[in-house]
Amino acid sequence: MVALGLLLIRLVVGLLFVGHGAQKLFGWFGGYGPKGTGGWMESVGIKPGVTMAVIAGFMELLGGALFTLGWLTPVAAVLITATMIGAFKVHGKNGIWAAANGYEYPLVLIAVVIGIALNGAGAYSLDVLFK
Repeated sequence: MVALGLLLIRLVVGLLFVGHGAQKLFGWFGGYGPKGTGGWMESVGIKPGVTMAVIAGFMELLGGALFTLGWLTPVAAVLITATMIGAFKVHGKNGIWAAANGYEYPLVLIAVVIGIALNGAGAYSLDVLFK
């Protein structure tokens, strides 16, 4: 059952990060692509906006894909954690609670990916297959 639980967490969290990366990079799933996301990033003080949007999108897409597959899980956790630390630039000033647009959700995601990376991706992962 533990292996199934880890797989469920990896699928949900990983695929959502793939989607967020695709929003930033390609404008898929209601996203704004590099220019739109980059413009928003510039408006909140993250510069250069388009470059940072592409970097964040790539890190989310790759980190999410690796996390989903349970392949190079520590690398996936570093990529995802780095993007979520970047989210603190936007949400940090609002305090912790998500209801006030705070950093609660990015913090939870960091805990999840680091927790899985430290404990292993589970039996249903490419990390185990390529051990």
